Amino acid sequence: MQDYRELIVWQKSHAFVLSIYSSLLTFPKDEVFNLISQLKRASTSIPTNIAEGTGRFTQKDFASYLQVALGSSHEVEYLILLSKDLGFLNPELYQLHAQHINEIKAMLISLIKKVRA
Repeated sequence: MQDYRELIVWQKSHAFVLSIYSSLLTFPKDEVFNLISQLKRASTSIPTNIAEGTGRFTQKDFASYLQVALGSSHEVEYLILLSKDLGFLNPELYQLHAQHINEIKAMLISLIKKVRA
C-alpha cells in the first residue's frame, strides 16, 4: 500500500479538479443539475479512484481502480469539449483543460501498464 498523495498523476488530477471547479463558477445557473454536476462528478472521480485504488491489497485491484479513473478522464474530455461548444468555456480555457486531461490520461495509461506488468 502506498500514499496516493505521492503519485504525480494523483497530484495533477487533484489540481485539475480544483481548476475545473473554478471554471464552473462562470457556467449558467440552469446547468447546476446537468453539466456542472456531471463535470464535478467525473473530474473528482479521477483522483478519488486513484486514492481508493492505492488502498487495495493487490496490484490487480489497483489497476481496476486506475481503469475507472481513466474512464472518467475520457468522460471529462468530452464534457469540456461540450462546454466549449455550448459557449460555457472560452477556447483558451478549453485548450488548457484539454491539455491537462490528456496529460492525466497518458499518465494513467502508463501507470496501468506498469501495475499490470
